[in-house]
Amino acid sequence: MVKVLLADYRDPVHAEAVVGLLDSYARDPAGGGTPLAPEVLAELPAALAARPQAFSVLAYDGDQAVGLVNCIEGFSTFACRPLVNVHDVVVLPSHRGQRVAQRMFARVEAEARARGACKLTLEVLSGNRSALRAYEREGFAGYQLDPAFGQALFLQKKL
Repeated sequence: MVKVLLADYRDPVHAEAVVGLLDSYARDPAGGGTPLAPEVLAELPAALAARPQAFSVLAYDGDQAVGLVNCIEGFSTFACRPLVNVHDVVVLPSHRGQRVAQRMFARVEAEARARGACKLTLEVLSGNRSALRAYEREGFAGYQLDPAFGQALFLQKKL
């Protein structure tokens, strides 16, 4: 039976799970195919713990961490309320297809509602069809204000 919970970044077991699962995702082609840098592995739990707007949801199958969702609270100026950006979603290959992500998203949504958030946001690579289908099943859809202007695109500028 898979158990889903909010991570406590100061708990060494949770911290190890967050870093290990995120590194697993980073090594996957969908996550870029490159392991996390040693300093990220060492510093991430403390950096997240220092940010009250960050939270993570973990999924455990017994003692094994099998899923992770990292979230960062932002703010919607149009709604004048918080929003929650789902930043990373990880399910180990051994547990894919078992609705682990669905259970983690239910916990994410509950936490977002408790924080007064008006919406959840996320970005997904267009070629990651299985993730896209999972997100659509959870109610996520492309963002647009006026169909004449099309859907929003996610852009970045590295600093």
